[in-house]
Amino acid sequence: MDNTEATRRLHTKKQTLDDAYAAPANFLEIDVINPITHGVAKKRYTDYEVRMRTNLPVFKIKESSVRRRYSDFEWLRSELERDSKIVVPPLPGKAIKRQLPFRNDDGIYDEDFIEDRRKALEGFVNKIAGHPLAQNERCLHMFLQEPVIDKNYVPGKIRPN
Repeated sequence: MDNTEATRRLHTKKQTLDDAYAAPANFLEIDVINPITHGVAKKRYTDYEVRMRTNLPVFKIKESSVRRRYSDFEWLRSELERDSKIVVPPLPGKAIKRQLPFRNDDGIYDEDFIEDRRKALEGFVNKIAGHPLAQNERCLHMFLQEPVIDKNYVPGKIRPN
């Protein structure tokens, strides 16, 4: 077989307008948005809205919105590391230096820091949720869809209907 044979384009079916505007076959969109900082002094924390839209059959709820804080993302990561066969991507760091006293900014409550963390958390959760094995893990479904995470849940797989 010569090189031109190996690199020749496959003949593809021309896309119709109906195909172009049809609903995508499978989609999963997760946005981490609307950071809000709550409380004062040592009781201060920031949480984020985690909004999901999907048509994947494994998710019973097709649209959801929950609020999560950094420690919830840590929980999800440790659950997946413990119970699944996937390589779990790292979370953005804990930002220990930003929590030191006598800073000239708001530390972990600084707007730029919160925005950088928001983007990193969004990337993290999308990487995980996009993994076919992770999509079957009960902890991911709880993280994305339950208003409150039950830390005493029984780990396991989700069975599609």
